[in-house]
Amino acid sequence: MTRPPAPASPSPETRAGDAQSASDTIFYGVLTGLEAQRFVPGQRLVEVDLAAQFGVGRNSVREALQRLAADGIVDTFRHRGVAIKSLSVQQTLDVLEVAERMTGLLARSAARGIAAGKAADTIAQALDHLRAAEKAQDNEAFGRARRNFYRALLEASGSLELRRLFPSIQMPIVYAQHRFSTLQKLRLRDYVLIGRSVIAGDEAAADAAGMQHVRNVRAEILRKLKDAAQPEGAMPA
Repeated sequence: MTRPPAPASPSPETRAGDAQSASDTIFYGVLTGLEAQRFVPGQRLVEVDLAAQFGVGRNSVREALQRLAADGIVDTFRHRGVAIKSLSVQQTLDVLEVAERMTGLLARSAARGIAAGKAADTIAQALDHLRAAEKAQDNEAFGRARRNFYRALLEASGSLELRRLFPSIQMPIVYAQHRFSTLQKLRLRDYVLIGRSVIAGDEAAADAAGMQHVRNVRAEILRKLKDAAQPEGAMPA
């Protein structure tokens, strides 16, 4: 049996005094592990291994796996257990189509909240952390900052429906399957544009920036897939 990876540090955004539960540790540990390539799409997750890796009981593991399944991060198979979701090209495009509309809506809603008087400090702080993580080439820190950025947008939006629906978009799987440096630089640039529009309270600009971000991600993924499909030695079209 493959030796399990070293325990992942809990994500800072879950550290709220003693409020973090054992299932939180596993839930965010798997998300962080995806970002750091300690876990990969298609990998089977074994309860006993996760319990040993994170130092928790199996009931907490089951609870975390249920949460991960609800958010579309893992698939459950009868008699075969649980595995991290793996997306086909068409499934990836379907996820991006939903993400495009949802990201625009979230950015618009957050801008409306800021214009109505919500504080923008956490959005600006998340952007600073994203820049620092990109500069340090720290994928794990970038993933945490990304989650904090979207959490800040959700907080500014004040929408319970967006809070319920947005986490179920399978973007962590998309990013885990498509790892290339140009995509992370593109994401940072787009997050800055979204953040600036939201902080300015400009609903239309925020909506447009949110949707354009996902279009940019889609275009870059398709470009890389096309390049990978080129026969060796062939000149790009």
